This record gives sequence, structure tokens and C-alpha cells, in this order.
Amino acid sequence: MANVSVQASFQLSNGEVLDMKTTMAEGTETELLTSTEYSVSAVSLGTYAEGKMIAQILQAPSAPNMCSYAYIDRRGEILCVLPVAVAGVQSQPCPMPFNFSLQAGDTLRVMASTAASRLFSWSCITSANVHSIFTGTPSGSGNTDLVHLKSGQGLGASLTGQTINSQWATSVDGSKIDSAGGLYVLNDRGLPQGACCATNPTNLQPKANMMGLSRIFLNFVARVTYNA
Repeated sequence: MANVSVQASFQLSNGEVLDMKTTMAEGTETELLTSTEYSVSAVSLGTYAEGKMIAQILQAPSAPNMCSYAYIDRRGEILCVLPVAVAGVQSQPCPMPFNFSLQAGDTLRVMASTAASRLFSWSCITSANVHSIFTGTPSGSGNTDLVHLKSGQGLGASLTGQTINSQWATSVDGSKIDSAGGLYVLNDRGLPQGACCATNPTNLQPKANMMGLSRIFLNFVARVTYNA
């Protein structure tokens, strides 16, 4: 696993631009800190901008080979999922998923993956503004059921009674995926109830979409089916 430079840039509600840059080991979720080019020391997001709000994502958290997911962590839980990108493959800035004041202790967590990593990541936001990330790595052809990044639980146990309102997914597998090019949300009878296509960030910056949404109940599963 190589050490790579991961970057992001945000504009705060007061007009200030926040530059972030950290060297990370690929394949290990790591905190992205402020860049020392524009601040005295590398510190956490919440420490630097306590009480301020992020208004715009100027550069989504970006790694040179593959970036699977990113989120703002508050007290060990996912507060806000963020779009990701591969350095040099970006479309345009975007607004934050929702507005909130940063607190001391808030951290920006990023998974910079290797170019060959088959990690599948699904970021979703419910109508109640619950933010979640579900991941899974296939061992070959067949089904891979995604689990919550924090709890390790499946979709139904994690979001029972919630309705998916916005979502995006990342994967490098492309044509190796047989489930609508991404994941299917399966109900308790094993039938597709929703879906989300996956974007390969090395080709295109992932964007949130509001298609294939579904209401989640107990025993629902987020499943990716592979042919290789």
C-alpha cells in the first residue's frame, strides 16, 4: 500500500476557503487535516472551523488512485456523507448535503483506496437526514451484501422505517456487476425494491441521485451481484 496525498477544499459560510491536505496510507480510513500551506499546523476540521458552516464543496475529497467514501464524523457517528473524487477527474463544485455548524471534535474521514481495490461503497441520506455508508468487498462472482461502516449491521437493521432520499455509490468493477450496474435494495422476500448505480471515480466524479429510492424495513438487504 502506497502513501498518497489526499486533498479537499471547502468554502465556509463567511466566505473563507478551507484547504485540506494529508498524506494517507491507501486502504486505511484516515482523518483529513487542514493543509499547512495556509494554516500554522495541521488540525481537525472542527478545531479549525468551530462554530462555522461549510457552504460549498469546491473540491470533493480526492485521492490520486481511488477514493471510495468520505464523511464528517461527530462523536464516532456519521454526521454527513460527502462526495468523493479521483484527483484530476472532477466535474464541478457542489453544495453540502445539509447545513450545520461545525463543533470541536468533528473530523473529516476519508478512504483512499488502491486503484485495484474492489471495495464497493454506498452513501445514502434518508428523509429524516440520517446519513449512512454501507460497504462490501467481493471475493469473486456471486452476491455481496453491504454492511454499515460503523455498526457492521445490514441495511434493514440499520435503517428500519427510514426512506432513502438521496444516494450515490462507488466501485471500479463496472461490467463485473450484474445488479443494475450497482446495488439492489431487496425486500424481505428477496425482491428488488430500490437500486443505485455505481460510478467509477477514476472515470467520472460521483454525484448524488434521487432515482431508485426506497423505504427500508427489517430484513431488507443492500446487495451487489458480481459475475467475476
